Amino acid sequence: MVHLIDRRVQGKNKSAPNRERFLRRYKGQIKEAVARAIKGRSITDIESGEKISIPVKDVNEPTFGHARGGVWETVNPGNEEYLKGDQIQRPKGGGGSGKGQAGNSDELSEDEFVFQLSREEFLNYFFEDLELPNMVKTQLAATTEFKNQRAGYKTSGTTSSLHVLRSLRGALGRRIAVGGKSARRLKDAELEMAELMETTSDLNDTRVAALKHEIHHLRTRLLAIPFIDPFDLRYSNRIKVPKPSSQAVMFCILDVSGSMDEQKKDTAKRFFILLYLFLTRAYDKIEVVFIRHHTAASEVDENEFFHSRESGGTIVSSALNLLTKVIKERYPAGDWNAYVAQASDGDNWDNDSITCKQLLINTIMPLVQYYAYVEITEGDPQNLWEEYRQVQDHHANFAMQKIQAPSDIYPVFRELFKKQPK
Repeated sequence: MVHLIDRRVQGKNKSAPNRERFLRRYKGQIKEAVARAIKGRSITDIESGEKISIPVKDVNEPTFGHARGGVWETVNPGNEEYLKGDQIQRPKGGGGSGKGQAGNSDELSEDEFVFQLSREEFLNYFFEDLELPNMVKTQLAATTEFKNQRAGYKTSGTTSSLHVLRSLRGALGRRIAVGGKSARRLKDAELEMAELMETTSDLNDTRVAALKHEIHHLRTRLLAIPFIDPFDLRYSNRIKVPKPSSQAVMFCILDVSGSMDEQKKDTAKRFFILLYLFLTRAYDKIEVVFIRHHTAASEVDENEFFHSRESGGTIVSSALNLLTKVIKERYPAGDWNAYVAQASDGDNWDNDSITCKQLLINTIMPLVQYYAYVEITEGDPQNLWEEYRQVQDHHANFAMQKIQAPSDIYPVFRELFKKQPK
């Protein structure tokens, strides 16, 4: 039997298990409250928590009690206003912190239960029914890969991993440590024996006999020390370390031509921020590349991407050519999962739209995991939309949606990244 003991310190007057049970039990009501909260907040604040309120009547739990059967008569001391048989009117208004307020109407108030969702809990409910499409790659890049790496030595292992030099070095050190004292004494005894043999020729001398016996004993002791012992064997130790393969790059392509007013740019910015937050839940490492274009495209930093102003015409193919160059030079498909989000009002030169379609079908789509195009316009679809529609016939990982107002960002995002049928 396994006993799991949670030693995490609980906050004052808080219980994490009780909170988890509460969130599971009232999941439906909380999801509805989160959906209502999302409509009233900016996407730039999506990463923060939220104060959620649900009606008290929805959090009531069934309880057992004693039924009051039969006829009851009660006497309340100090009653000078009511007599038996009087009907007491229902109090007007209501207490608590509900929606109802004191007034002259007889309508009942509705109390609410208010609590705070953390950032992680809020995002869990928001992204619950979404998943990244086409996550499975040839190398299973979304899963953690490992590589072997040397990490010192160990005392056990296979014959093929035996490190000979390290083992011999250990054996030499052991022999020196074990037989060092005897070897020094043997050397001194042999020197003393040689001096005695020069001064006396009597081999039966007591001192000579004692030295011979000691020398024989020391040599026998030294020869008894094994040249190499199983204790000396050392094997190369290799461990598996995570290989950084779960990584993605997100390309943000924004049209900053004169036809893109500030409202359209702001809508595009919010969509990019939402996509980035979504990718952070699937990848450990994410790099973001910002590409903005009008008649020419350039790679810029985040500040310039969101705040710099441009004017003039639109040539979308300039951005797609730069995108292709950056992917091939810095983000090879074998090591990176590339996601592209393009936002535009759809206005483009007619001949250039055909070029964009060919670039996507033949060059870009085989290099990326997913390509999402959003057209921000209140009117009819533009020429770029008509050409991009043909890309969907060739690549299933290309999606396009139309955004007419900021309120459409969430529905469009969910449509682009909804769960795919198995």
